[in-house]
Amino acid sequence: MKLCKNCETRLEGPFCLQCGQRDVDLDRPLPDLLAEVAQETFDADGRLIRTLKALFRRPGFLTAEFLAGRRQSFTPPFRLYLAFSLLFFLVAAWAVSHGMMLSEGQTLAADAPGQASFVSDELPRLMFLLLPVFALLLKAAFWRRQYFDHLIHSLHIHSAAFVILAVMLPMEDAANQWWWALVLQLAMMAYLLIYLAASVRRVYRANWWITWGKSLAILFVYINVVAGASELASYLTMPAADVLPFLTD
Repeated sequence: MKLCKNCETRLEGPFCLQCGQRDVDLDRPLPDLLAEVAQETFDADGRLIRTLKALFRRPGFLTAEFLAGRRQSFTPPFRLYLAFSLLFFLVAAWAVSHGMMLSEGQTLAADAPGQASFVSDELPRLMFLLLPVFALLLKAAFWRRQYFDHLIHSLHIHSAAFVILAVMLPMEDAANQWWWALVLQLAMMAYLLIYLAASVRRVYRANWWITWGKSLAILFVYINVVAGASELASYLTMPAADVLPFLTD
């Protein structure tokens, strides 16, 4: 008879019926344990692929499905946010450390290390704290919906934005030298704007005029909130540093 290691209740399956703890056998080779962790974290069973397709092909669909209770087929919103925010801030820190965001008068040796440290250490915490702020802006625009709905929507929008920005950032140097790279960057930025509006329209079922007006207003306010909060955070954590151009430009 197999017992739960947490409450010693008899196990009838992979999860304890009493306390809910999963029965995990740690007395196994390390590769097996790592494979299981990777499957649960990155959805190696195919859920992540379905989630990615839905996230970028059908803006707002994941939020609508989650709020409708159809959640099993897709990666949970919070896990998706954590994975894509990690990807974005790794790429951002790499780009900044290589001097891709330096402004006039700043140097790779003097300014890039401090900026990269801020992007990798402080900015992820700040953006996580600003998630509820974006949800509040959605709530202000579509006040009839529950705040929880807006918070889930905020997680999905940020996840998509992180992936798009992670692709755009390494192209910064190329965009300063070749027109096609600049056009590609502008196209991706336009896609991000259209993505936000399409997501808002699907989730809140508003007409296009209302959707565009509220989406642009939300984006304008949020960008200024992020810029102001980032500048304040950089001043508090790096008092001797110049204003970071990639946060306030």
